Amino acid sequence: MTTHLMEIDSDSDDQTNSAGENDILAADLTALGKAIPWVEKYRPQSLDDVAAHRDIVDTIDRLTTENRLPHLLLYGPPGTGKTSTILAVARKLYGPRFQNMILELNASDDRGIEVVRQQIQDFASTQSLSFGVKSSVKLVLLDEADAMTKDAQFALRRVIEKYTKSTRFALICNHVNKIIPALQSRCTRFRFAPLDAVHVTERLKHVIKAEGLDVEDDGLAALVRLSNGDMRKALNILQSTHMATHQITEEVVYLCTGNPLPKDIEQISYWLLNEQFADSFKRIDEMKTRKGLALVDIIREVIMFVFKIKMPSAVRVQLMNDLADIEYRLSFGCNDKLQLGSVIASFTRARSALVAAAT
Repeated sequence: MTTHLMEIDSDSDDQTNSAGENDILAADLTALGKAIPWVEKYRPQSLDDVAAHRDIVDTIDRLTTENRLPHLLLYGPPGTGKTSTILAVARKLYGPRFQNMILELNASDDRGIEVVRQQIQDFASTQSLSFGVKSSVKLVLLDEADAMTKDAQFALRRVIEKYTKSTRFALICNHVNKIIPALQSRCTRFRFAPLDAVHVTERLKHVIKAEGLDVEDDGLAALVRLSNGDMRKALNILQSTHMATHQITEEVVYLCTGNPLPKDIEQISYWLLNEQFADSFKRIDEMKTRKGLALVDIIREVIMFVFKIKMPSAVRVQLMNDLADIEYRLSFGCNDKLQLGSVIASFTRARSALVAAAT
């Protein structure tokens, strides 16, 4: 009689399988960490981490500490720290469970009157079971509040009046003129201006060091220049450029963003100011096609270059008006070649005015 023995996995096999699973899990977590947008990965977690606007942040911090937080209206250009400041306030008020104590609505949500009557009012009317004075006050965060309809804003005004004791409202927008006066008067307003180059540079250096990136000085300067005070834009450009190449230089940054290089703008400006119409058109159109440049980007950079040129005020004003009209027409999808001809014609007229003024 033959006896068959059942094979039994040894402890070493279990340990090997467990180690393999742990390696796979660690690899997945590493890949997930790399996939996180740096805008979220390096978002300030506390009010102390907010890079700029220290006067505003310190005021809000003091009001939060003293339990005197009013309804807030934060407005200003994108990427200046408005949402990060409010989320940092929420973390300070509620700690790690802050997500349960705030209702956050952004541009992807419906902004009609039904949202105010149902979702916002339901959240504001329910009583918090948390203990403590601070934790009992909930927070409604309305990002891009200027996208709300006028009817929804009037309905929100009544909700704010009714639930002030239990809920604070924080409205964030880019254009404060789109918020009705009745809402503005019920909130403490803070304007977040575009970040200056110093704060953008400091934050970028922090991210560059944390990620171990190879960024040249001219590449860093290009990131700051193209951001225009928008920290979110600066981080997005940095991350996308890093995904394209390991060494980040000025030329790489401009290439990845599709913006014309400063030396290209100087060359284009030279052609506009010195060449005949046909030659200027041919050379600019060839460069635009070869480098994949958008005419609207060229115009915006040329406008900044025009300010550096010495010319009579009347000539400069007329030239700026002409370029503004061309940019406006481009926004409606007008033909690029026709508008390029208009740009060259505007500079030809300006050159004639300069010659006439000199004689």
